[in-house]
Amino acid sequence: MSLHFVKPYHKHLIKTSFLLSSLLWGMIPGSIHTVCAETAETDQQLSQTDSHTVAIDPGHQGPNVDMSALEPLGPGSTEMKAKASTGTQGAFTGLGEYQLNLDVSLKLEQELTDRGYIVVLTRRDNDTAISNKERAEYAAEQGAEICVRIHANGADSSAASGALTISPSSANPYVASLYEQSNLLSQCVLDSYCQATEFDNRGVTYADNMTGINWSTIPVTILEMGFMTNEHDDLQMSDPDFQDTMVTGIADGIDSYFESVGKDVEN
Repeated sequence: MSLHFVKPYHKHLIKTSFLLSSLLWGMIPGSIHTVCAETAETDQQLSQTDSHTVAIDPGHQGPNVDMSALEPLGPGSTEMKAKASTGTQGAFTGLGEYQLNLDVSLKLEQELTDRGYIVVLTRRDNDTAISNKERAEYAAEQGAEICVRIHANGADSSAASGALTISPSSANPYVASLYEQSNLLSQCVLDSYCQATEFDNRGVTYADNMTGINWSTIPVTILEMGFMTNEHDDLQMSDPDFQDTMVTGIADGIDSYFESVGKDVEN
């Protein structure tokens, strides 16, 4: 079924079509889904001696920073995209996506640190000018093993709800080598997040037109936490107490990913 998601940009809900004809929709093979479900049951926290380094990218940027200048879609690409934007906005709360993403990311940083991870955050405020390309490069420079990009969604219809993740496809012209591990990361994070929040699981989407994905050199996923154009999702995501539940789900998914990777290495 052809769906048209939009992220209304800047301070208003401008209905700019985000055509998913450029995306390949589908679910990750059942074997990966099963691995994530099994490892999530162990729910082991990491000790400092076993720590992994995780990059968290709070998507978008505040309106006071002009990020309209262009940068290449990927290495060697002649196609250009804006360096960043403010994202969508809560249709019922008025909360900017850039702020929601930062709020959740800061809580996620603390949760992951408590679990023994080393965390790299690409921004800590809404006024730092850092492009999507630069975020991907910074994550790798800081030694991150994976990058989880925190976003929220929007749609023409207020009925659209639930969470999804975005991963590079196997045919991505820039990062095809990251396909398998990014798929695994996407499924693990999404499954655990939806289990914790009870949000609808919309599956993993494959996209090759995301600058932050195409410049990544480590496994990467975009988590679209919910629809800010849906009343239920919007109100839930803006609730500080519910954000703790969201963060627990994301962190559990990251645990599952590293447990799955560890099992693959052992085998």
